[in-house]
Amino acid sequence: MLMNYSSATEFYLLGFPGSEELHHILFAIFFFFYLVTLMGNTVIIMIVCVDKRLQSPMYLFLGHLSALEILVTTIIVPVMLWGLLLPGMQTISLSACVVQLFLYLAVGTTEFALLGAMAVDRYVAVCNPLRYNIIMNRHTCNFVVLVSWVFGFLFQIWPVYVMFQLTYCKSNVVNNFFCDRGQLLKLSCNNTLFTEFILFLMAVFVLFGSLIPTIVSYAYIISTILKIPSSSGRRKSFSTCASHVTCVVIGYGSCLFLYVKPKQTQAAGYNRVVSLMVSVVTPFLNPFIFTLRNDKVIEALRDGVKRCCQLFRN
Repeated sequence: MLMNYSSATEFYLLGFPGSEELHHILFAIFFFFYLVTLMGNTVIIMIVCVDKRLQSPMYLFLGHLSALEILVTTIIVPVMLWGLLLPGMQTISLSACVVQLFLYLAVGTTEFALLGAMAVDRYVAVCNPLRYNIIMNRHTCNFVVLVSWVFGFLFQIWPVYVMFQLTYCKSNVVNNFFCDRGQLLKLSCNNTLFTEFILFLMAVFVLFGSLIPTIVSYAYIISTILKIPSSSGRRKSFSTCASHVTCVVIGYGSCLFLYVKPKQTQAAGYNRVVSLMVSVVTPFLNPFIFTLRNDKVIEALRDGVKRCCQLFRN
């Protein structure tokens, strides 16, 4: 759609293939997922802030993780829903594309840093319970959260800047429902091999930089739990880590397939499915993962519902 040697000032998001009826069905499904994601993660943030039983570091991290899930899905899903309602392709300006890609990558990087911190928190809680309140004090936890947010946003400035220094002269049609980095690289008429290699190294640094502490922490956690004599004690210790492990498996599994590849320009259908996992499915599952297996959160929710019912009665 572009003449050679001219660079795109706007892009067309191809979105999802299929008929208009299929698009309406997908709109209903993703809109439902989005509403549940917003409500579920907002409820978690509220009870973590309000309930005194949830003032430990684990729930501080959980509150910030829920905020990140709200952000990552809000960056992608509203644009995707609007595209499903429009006939044909959706137009997005170059500046909007820059902002969307930057926020998406920055929030994702922050989330991985936070998941690594949560793994270390679980290690201290299980392996050094007597020193837990000393090591994971409020000052330390606030500092870890702040560093995670700052690192995530600063780390992605250069990759996004480099992406939009490229000349997009092959086409301005992005074969995805958002400004996907892999699909944008396909549209560039520059030689992107070196850029792709640097992006690959940066993705490896982010993902494995937080995954290695997680693996090491859980190696020690499992070793400590197996030494607990009673089966009920082992079960209780495992249950405190189950939610985090589930979130780690889903989050890292999706992004390892999406970003840790020397060749960033993989098939569009592949990108679309994995992007849905990261931006729609994982944020949707997060409230269920962290509430269904957590007795304290369930108790706090019950008490909150009771208080709300009493207020309405009065």
